[in-house]
Amino acid sequence: MTVVYRIYQLLIAAPLLLLLTFLTCVTVIIGCTFGKSHTWGYYPPMLWARAFCRILLLPVHIKGKENMKPGQSYVFVANHQGDFDIFLIYGFLGRNFKWMMKRSLRKMPFVGKASENAGHIFVDKRGPKAIQNTYNQARQTLRGGTSLMVFPEGARTFTGHMGIFRKGAFQLAEEIGLPVVPITINGSFQILPRMRGFNFIEWHPLELTIHQPIPTQGVSQDQVMQQAYDRIMGALPADLQGFVKNDDQ
Repeated sequence: MTVVYRIYQLLIAAPLLLLLTFLTCVTVIIGCTFGKSHTWGYYPPMLWARAFCRILLLPVHIKGKENMKPGQSYVFVANHQGDFDIFLIYGFLGRNFKWMMKRSLRKMPFVGKASENAGHIFVDKRGPKAIQNTYNQARQTLRGGTSLMVFPEGARTFTGHMGIFRKGAFQLAEEIGLPVVPITINGSFQILPRMRGFNFIEWHPLELTIHQPIPTQGVSQDQVMQQAYDRIMGALPADLQGFVKNDDQ
């Protein structure tokens, strides 16, 4: 079956997904230019992400959607297993949000422009002033009633295990007074482990676990961050639990 699945990826899935990605980017760029970025920057990519998983025949399981209140803004924090984290969260979280993403993604053809027009936040680490500007933009986004999606590890794992969390997302949540919602991603690492060069996708179920919100008022940032870390790790399979240093962080 592995050989058949790889042939399917090359001859059917890859051309479809490239075309779908291009059309989605163009739709977002045009839609956000002439319409509301809150709408055009979320719904087309959400459908694109769902289609990506469906075309690749990947089962998706969602747990804990009942933990989110309608109309409530959150700071979502998740472990970063791999590239398919994007499709899983965008397609199946069921909540409009803005990403905090690496500045290097702005240079990607079409994707970078679409992300910029959609109002996603590029993390600039080139100096103290650039970092401050990034967080100022995030504050304005959150004050506007929008949720924010952050990978506190800042980099994909090489092993499937979690690395350390950075404090930025938790500082923002405390400052604005928004709850932090931990999210556990499982299966993304098995589908496409982090490595250099081309690699085939391996078939594996994807699982998204949405934990109960953690209030940020009256609790220290360190306590909120530790609670989020523990909940995310606790929902991982036993063989992926435990801290492993990620030199890329």
